[in-house]
Amino acid sequence: ANANGTVLQSEIVGCVKMRVYLTGMPELRLGLNDKVLFEGSGRGKSKSVELEDVKFHQCVRLSRFDNDRTISFIPPDGAFELMSYRLTTVVKPLIWIETNIERHSHSRVEFMIKAKSQFKRRSTANNVEIIIPVPSDADSPKFKTSIGAVRYAPEQSAFVWTIKSFPGGKEYLLSAHFSLPSVVGEEVEGRPPIKVKFEIPYFTTSGIQLVFVVSRMRRGYTMCASTSRFLRHIWSAKPACSTTEMVV
Repeated sequence: ANANGTVLQSEIVGCVKMRVYLTGMPELRLGLNDKVLFEGSGRGKSKSVELEDVKFHQCVRLSRFDNDRTISFIPPDGAFELMSYRLTTVVKPLIWIETNIERHSHSRVEFMIKAKSQFKRRSTANNVEIIIPVPSDADSPKFKTSIGAVRYAPEQSAFVWTIKSFPGGKEYLLSAHFSLPSVVGEEVEGRPPIKVKFEIPYFTTSGIQLVFVVSRMRRGYTMCASTSRFLRHIWSAKPACSTTEMVV
């Protein structure tokens, strides 16, 4: 986002991970919600989700997918990544950062940081890490925060604000003070961006959902009508990444 708060570029990098504990070698079919549209499959509804750069695990039967877009496969035992994808879409920043930076007579600099969660209260971001760049010659840091912990990372020319648990609909403040050398040049235009890392369990912004899994064995088909008890959606901002984990 720019200084006016306008998102300049956003994308989601997602994947579907599976953890398989099945006897025999059953064939599985994976069903996605009807909003999903794969790249090159034509135009969908106005609210469709078009996946790009889709890559499948080698166990997926690509010929069947090319024919009718069915994700059919005989899974290996244990954990593996079934598919990965990219989604170009406008994503509202889930944790919004506002900064106010003031220089005082070229001898010190003050940062006022406000972090605000822009998701619903029922969700919580875990292990939040906010990395704020500072001048490379800054020293003698002093911090004051309403929550979490702050450390100076001179090797990154930044300070790092960590918040273990950040509920939705909350905002927190941080102030930081640094000393600067008595003689400094003018600030170089264009500072590095602020980086935010976090994870939100059972949360997705991509609109992609796994609807069902069908297991085909010798005795016929066995359908899991509801997969919610076997699924875990994780939103991670390292970079923006949506992970769906499934246990069968």
